[in-house]
Amino acid sequence: MRDITSPKWLYAKGALFLFTGLFAATLLLVESPTLLTAFLLVVAIWSFCRLYYFAFYVIEHYIDPQYKFAGLTDFVRYVWQRRKSASVPNCMTPEPNAESAQRGRSS
Repeated sequence: MRDITSPKWLYAKGALFLFTGLFAATLLLVESPTLLTAFLLVVAIWSFCRLYYFAFYVIEHYIDPQYKFAGLTDFVRYVWQRRKSASVPNCMTPEPNAESAQRGRSS
């Protein structure tokens, strides 16, 4: 499937996201019309917006400028690969000062 490039369709897609979010929030508040529900809904929306900002702006501009994300799947794959590589130590490469430490012990 090709990417949407037409500004008209991109605006339509944005409008659909807005409508879907407003519709879901309205149904949730109709189902449970309490201040706690409204507050938790606002916190959830704010938190997911910040996560999206983190995934697509902070990672690319501050953490790893070499990596470009195409979607949330790419972000999850990126985090998973970094987590895997961080948990597996590389025993084949010596530490930077290991050689000098060995020389100091033998003299």
